[in-house]
Amino acid sequence: QVQLVESGGGLVQAGGSLRLSCAASGRTFSIITMGWFRQAPGKEREFVAGVRWSGGFTFYADSLKGRFTASKDNVKSMVYLQMNNLKPEDTAVYYCAADVHGGPSIGYNYWGQGTQVTVSS
Repeated sequence: QVQLVESGGGLVQAGGSLRLSCAASGRTFSIITMGWFRQAPGKEREFVAGVRWSGGFTFYADSLKGRFTASKDNVKSMVYLQMNNLKPEDTAVYYCAADVHGGPSIGYNYWGQGTQVTVSS
């Protein structure tokens, strides 16, 4: 299993920046991809960004390209989400998730508890 803990959320004014962190522990050697997702009140959870554990290839939701940047540090078993030029519509709970080799099902099987990001206008 892989355990994930997010941090770095908070309250920020529109136009500001935040960097979220996600600490992975456990069977980190089994990680294929780390993903960032978010869920706003009354809305479905949506994909934000992903980063391949090996090689570091990153990919993003089209609507967020250019403002959000995902990165990783394999040595520290950390992934990050740098969020710039934040907008009120970015307000949500942000989750990191892990897709691993040998997981119970295809896709992101392990999730953090989430961290709240609130952007004021």
